[in-house]
Amino acid sequence: MVSQVWRAFAALSLLTISLSSPLHAQSYPSKNITIVVPLGPGSGMDILVRLYAEKLSQALGKAVIVENKPGAATMLGAAQIANSQPDGHTLGVLTSSALSINQHLYKQMSYSPDNDFTPISLYVKSPLVLVVNPNVPAKTVPEFIALAKKSNPPITYASLGAGVFQHIAMELAKQRLQFDATHIPYKATGQSVTDLVAGHVATGFVEAGASIPVIKDGKLRALAVSSTSPLPLLPEVPPFSKVSGAADFEAVSWHILVVPAKTPKEIVDRLHAEMKKIMLDADMIKRSADIGLIPIESPPVAGINDYIKSERAKWGALVDKLGLKGSM
Repeated sequence: MVSQVWRAFAALSLLTISLSSPLHAQSYPSKNITIVVPLGPGSGMDILVRLYAEKLSQALGKAVIVENKPGAATMLGAAQIANSQPDGHTLGVLTSSALSINQHLYKQMSYSPDNDFTPISLYVKSPLVLVVNPNVPAKTVPEFIALAKKSNPPITYASLGAGVFQHIAMELAKQRLQFDATHIPYKATGQSVTDLVAGHVATGFVEAGASIPVIKDGKLRALAVSSTSPLPLLPEVPPFSKVSGAADFEAVSWHILVVPAKTPKEIVDRLHAEMKKIMLDADMIKRSADIGLIPIESPPVAGINDYIKSERAKWGALVDKLGLKGSM
């Protein structure tokens, strides 16, 4: 009798284990979903998230709410995502700063970029545009590099401060091409663009959204984009990697939709599949391009992890070489 009871219990246990994963997937989502955006309303990231949140809501059958959590170089939003329940009802969008750069710059962080997240979708890259004031006598990247190498004193470049993406993008270019340039830090993008237009600073890698209007007006000259593929809104401007002699050069931020670590695999897989369909839609591709981003087809989850690791290694090595490791 005991053996029969034991066999029945064992069979029931196996059945429960075999059914738990599909049942979990079938019951998801059981409530509204929140996507945490670590930037303020109106940013390119925020605009795009709100566009696909509506489509994700339709696919999942529950409301998808966008919550802005700006501050601390995107680390406030990252910490909120990391500390959420790993049940697929809290998602978030993180960038190169949060996942591959900040850990090298900051002595203390309230989350672990390596251990606290599972990626869902890498869907756009956000390039910078290398611009110069029109009075700078360089119309191509080779001319710019030659000018920078012979300038005395060194030419000046604008960024939003040490360790910020525009800064390390130019420092990467300086390292790879062996030229010098003096860093001029600014508190806001608008201030840096104003001084670039006025000729108070010669050059800089500037966000696409901030630079394109003044490029179109002829107030700045675009020499290259920092991505390995052209920017849809500036198709005539070549990638820096193709015209500089540094064929592997890429200095882009990116948007990755993530969930807290330990979110069940079947939920991760479902969200990955839904996001892939959404972001490959022709309308979403166009909308992404229209706000100065480069839409891409997301790699599988394992491929996203590999990409993040490669970005950490690249930027970590540069931060260390610049003497900025643990400087904040």
